[in-house]
Parts: sequence; C-alpha cells; structure tokens
Amino acid sequence: EVGNRSITIEPRAERGPSARVQASPRTRREGMERGWEGESAAGYGGYGGHTNTMMNKKSQEEVLTGTTIMACTYEGGVVLGADSRTSSGSYVANRAADKITKCCDRVYLCRSGSAAHTQAVAGYANLYLNQHAVELGQKGCSVKTAANIVKEIAYTNKQWMNAGMIVAGWDAKNKGKVFVIPMGGTLMDVPFAVGGSGSIYINAFVDRNWKPGMTKDECKAFVRKAVSLAISRDGSSGGVVRTVTVDEHEEVKEFVPGNEVPVYQDEIRSTGGVPKVEFVPVP
Repeated sequence: EVGNRSITIEPRAERGPSARVQASPRTRREGMERGWEGESAAGYGGYGGHTNTMMNKKSQEEVLTGTTIMACTYEGGVVLGADSRTSSGSYVANRAADKITKCCDRVYLCRSGSAAHTQAVAGYANLYLNQHAVELGQKGCSVKTAANIVKEIAYTNKQWMNAGMIVAGWDAKNKGKVFVIPMGGTLMDVPFAVGGSGSIYINAFVDRNWKPGMTKDECKAFVRKAVSLAISRDGSSGGVVRTVTVDEHEEVKEFVPGNEVPVYQDEIRSTGGVPKVEFVPVP
C-alpha cells in the first residue's frame, strides 16, 4: 500500500487475456477522455486497461423478468400463475425461470421487473418473515404481514428499484388474500391482480371473466387461460405456465409444459401436423 492507494502486481506467468490489472489514475482519466466504455473506462481489462474496447452498454443490459404474473382468489384460497421467460434485451436469458417464490408458510411472491432486484426482495422477505414467525412462536405469518414487509422494502428503495410484485396466500384469520405492490411501493388489497409486460394484453379478458366465489378448478383454469393468452401476445412472456394453489389444506405447485400451452387463433406453431387451435369463447 502506498498512501491510500493499493497497487496489485500479478506474476508475469499469470498474465494473459483473462488477467485483470488495475490501471493508474492517469490511464483511467485518459480512457474516459477517449470515450472508452465498460471496464475499459474504469481502467480494467487486459494489460493496463487499454483493451476490451468492444465492451458496450448493450452487452451489459439488465436481466429482466419481462413477464406475466397473476394471482386470483377463489372460495377458500388463492391461485398464483406466471410464465417462465427471463429476458435481457431481445435475448432470452432463461426459458424456464420460476417467478413464484415462497416467502413463508402458505405465502408466495410473484416477481416481475429486474430479476436481481426481485430475487433480493424475496430473500430479505423470507429472512424477516421467518424471524418474525420464530418471535411469535408460530409456523408462519399472515399474508398481510408478508405484503407489508415487501412493500416496506420496495418503498424504501423506490429510487432505483425496478420491481413489481404480487403477494398472495392463505392464513387462518383472513383466508385467501391477494396484495399487489407495483413499482413505487404502493400496497393494495385486491381480489385479483395481474402484472408484468404481458398484463396489458389480458386486462380486458381478466376484467370480463373474473367473478367472485369461483371454485378452485374454475380459478385455476382462469389463471392458466389468462397467462397463456398473454404468452401468445407478449414477446417478453413465454415458456411454461406455472401455477401455485394455496388453501387451508394444501400448497400445490404445478406447471403446463410449453408444448401443451394452448395455441390461439393468430399463432403459427410447428407441431409436426395441423396445430390445435383454441378460440376464446365470447359469452
């Protein structure tokens, strides 16, 4: 160490294309003046930070769960649903992501927005809720408590956080509950909620077909239909359809494989024969 600066010198045998050598303040300043981006601008990459000039902002695009998420109450419980596509710009980073994360016993979180941000929120929420359950001496927490924890994290960090979430589940006091927390940290108690980039394509369908007091099977079919419709329209939604059913007696996680997701009237899909076309009935 020299003063407040640390200088790292690597053995010559270890240097090469993958070696990371910290450049001097002068090299960093010259790189910024010449318009270098990414690691080159910071003075890293190759020998002395002069290489890696092809680094650009597009190659470092944030991984987003450009997505369709949904939760809906039925008589005695809730059903959560989501697609499984995670994208980075126009590139599909993960085609089988699980966007429905368990927060605590019988409470789940649907995630949309930045994958990193929402995973961090889910991790913190799980930690705080488990600690709270231990303090209370019980197995889990209420859905409202979980939603308030997620809201507090989202609202406190709203300046930079890119996360829209739905918290849903079942507890003994309030039975099946759904809370939506959009970007900004607002908390709303709703009977059903949709979110993500695919939600704009199915708002009318959901408003028209949702009804209070649905049975479990009706609710599950409704959620799967809505998510599959969003997949057919939204380029950032795709893959499989995952659902979680939560009530007093069970927590069941299911999924519809990609080759069994319904094909709608304007889609063309190669299936080795004539595709099965499904039309949405109009009452």
